[in-house]
Amino acid sequence: MAYTETNPLADEFGFDIGGPIAAVWIALLRVVTGWWFFHAGATKIIENGLNFGYGPAYLQGMTGTALGPIPVWMGNNLAWLIKPGVPLFETLIGLALITGAAVRLAAFGGTIFMTLFWVGNAGFGHGLVNSDLMGLLLFGTMIVLGAGRYYGIDGVLETTGIVDKYPKLRYLLG
Repeated sequence: MAYTETNPLADEFGFDIGGPIAAVWIALLRVVTGWWFFHAGATKIIENGLNFGYGPAYLQGMTGTALGPIPVWMGNNLAWLIKPGVPLFETLIGLALITGAAVRLAAFGGTIFMTLFWVGNAGFGHGLVNSDLMGLLLFGTMIVLGAGRYYGIDGVLETTGIVDKYPKLRYLLG
């Protein structure tokens, strides 16, 4: 083993993006992020079915936030979509991330959720960096790194003939 001052473990231990440790770490981040969203959605379904009434009520009370009148309008006019959509999509996004299936598409949906949560909560009592921003960054990481390729169904699907025939599917997978 050669010793270097910058990285004494360089010959034995690698964290590069193509290495096995990085692959396991990316898969772990994907599964944990998926569990977080799956648990949030499944809990709502167990407690309320597909009738998550808190969502529209929360939006209706968001006067004076960074989003202005938009969330109040959404709470008043899109309750039919929000009540079933929040628990259903949280659950599906979580399942997709846990299994590693259509991860980029699922993470894009999670990014939309977290962006709305981050901007909508807008209290920023701890500054701009809060748990909603951290969730947003996790979903962004899933997209950028193609996290479904690491021990996920997307990695298997990308080796099939259908992806060779339709290579644009790689933008949704991974």
